[in-house]
Amino acid sequence: MLRPFFLAALLLAALSAPPFSSPADAQTIYPIDRAEMVVGSRFDLKVEFPTRITADALRVTVNGVPYERAFGKAGLFLEREENKDQSALILRDVAVTKPGPTIVEASDGKSTARVTWDVYTTPAPKAKNVILFIGDGMHIAHRDAARLLSKGMKEGKYFGNLAMEDMPNMALLSTSSTDSIITDSANSISAYLTGHKSAVNAIGVYADRTENTLDDPKVETLGEAARRVRNMAIGVVTNTEIEDATPAGMIAHTRSRRDYEPIVQMYFNDRPDVIMGGGSAYWIPKSAPGSKRTSNEDVIARFKREGYAFASTDSEMKKEAPGAKRLLGLFHLGNMDGALDRKFLKKGTVDQFPEQPDLPDMVRAALSVLTKNPNGFVLEVESGLIDKYQHKLDWERAVYDTIMLDKAVEVAKEFAKTHPDTLILVTSDHTHAMGIVGTFDDARPGTELRDKLGVYQEAGFPNYPAPNKDGYPESVDVSRRLAFLTTVTPDYYETGHPHAEPFQPTVNCATDEDKAQKIERWCANEQYKTEALATLRTGLLPRKSPDGVHSMDSVIVNGQGPGAELLRGHMPNTALFRVMATALGLGRPATN
Repeated sequence: MLRPFFLAALLLAALSAPPFSSPADAQTIYPIDRAEMVVGSRFDLKVEFPTRITADALRVTVNGVPYERAFGKAGLFLEREENKDQSALILRDVAVTKPGPTIVEASDGKSTARVTWDVYTTPAPKAKNVILFIGDGMHIAHRDAARLLSKGMKEGKYFGNLAMEDMPNMALLSTSSTDSIITDSANSISAYLTGHKSAVNAIGVYADRTENTLDDPKVETLGEAARRVRNMAIGVVTNTEIEDATPAGMIAHTRSRRDYEPIVQMYFNDRPDVIMGGGSAYWIPKSAPGSKRTSNEDVIARFKREGYAFASTDSEMKKEAPGAKRLLGLFHLGNMDGALDRKFLKKGTVDQFPEQPDLPDMVRAALSVLTKNPNGFVLEVESGLIDKYQHKLDWERAVYDTIMLDKAVEVAKEFAKTHPDTLILVTSDHTHAMGIVGTFDDARPGTELRDKLGVYQEAGFPNYPAPNKDGYPESVDVSRRLAFLTTVTPDYYETGHPHAEPFQPTVNCATDEDKAQKIERWCANEQYKTEALATLRTGLLPRKSPDGVHSMDSVIVNGQGPGAELLRGHMPNTALFRVMATALGLGRPATN
């Protein structure tokens, strides 16, 4: 017999449970429940039915009105989607033109699913320009280390703040996706640049059940909306491959972030005014050395025919930008090299690509092009190697690229002094699991790495040299260093020292039997085993994981300029789109 208090607990749980609109096997509606969208924004409506139904059984309404009348056109009904006994309705490129709660109901004659969208309008534009900086994978620990190395500390006080932190407005952003508590760069940038949540690996779409990665329900991006509503200029700047998830977020619509060649075509379809980064391997003909294209089309030549100036080096960029109305800059076949390698160590691929531009200079060049548009611009700037290096547990390189990001923010803040109608936002798309726990000191007695680790009062302060005129210490290979440790890793050898070459913590150690069973296996890279104090750290990640992973931690967003006052407290990452859309006045009043 159930006790009264247990019955009460069950009743309370039932009453407080989330209001799911339908059972697990009922139809799915995209956009999803609680989606937010600015009035007039474009999107695809899709309803997926779990079983095969007939067109006669289909009923879809928008605020009680048949969807055909609400949107002014009929959709495509698929009685057997992908030749399976499951039906679907798809309606492309529609918009809600009246603000307020919008209730969509879909019935198959037996069950009904319901979602409610929050459709909002915006006041008159406050900002003419928006610059969004993304430190990909940047954690608070990266900021702390960058501040320490680039500003210095004495008796527990820093000698200055980072430019990204010296802003009047700040908030925390949660980053979870529709299918996981842990995000990746694809759906996180999609949340920022569309205002819609999505699934891991998806950009600018809701991830549906079809096999085709390019047919999923689309949602309009910030760049597309800014150009449609206000005829603004659009720019994308990164030091990763330009087709990678974060830069692609401005223009891409795909469920697979690895659709690099289709993403290049999407760049051509949308034609941002500035496109700069690495990844030229997907732009040059298949027959060219280093190409990864499947065809012999020269995409760079196609952009030149559309009026783009082209640069492949720092000097070409600085020469072309002042007179260009459109600029394409591709400075590496793959990801560009980071600040520590380019400026100091000359490792990585610097010898192959010796004239890669610095991120602050890329921002200057982008601004010189974008400001030629009298209607303003939206510029996305990514310091993407922070994430690439941190996956490899190479924190010194990640922190030098955090400093480089901050130098790029300084450029934007200087621009804003003469263009006060510019909204500047600086954030990360996700974090990694890590922290600074003390210092490694070579002078401490002992023969093991753990003997060299000082915590609390024994940590003291590291002895990095004072930063040079550009804000970087000339060396990270000092005797007392930050103990910057990642908490969730594969097996690897921790040395407590910076790495002359970019760190490769693991190697593929799958046996022939593993390969036959399609099992991935990664082991600690034993080339580091012989280094002084090298210590095997047994990881917690599955053996199939070669790198460190993202964490669920909220990210910080800092902002200044018109519209930044909307940053406050804790917000979902989709709210950042609303901040930008509101500042730019992208919501228009109802037209019918």
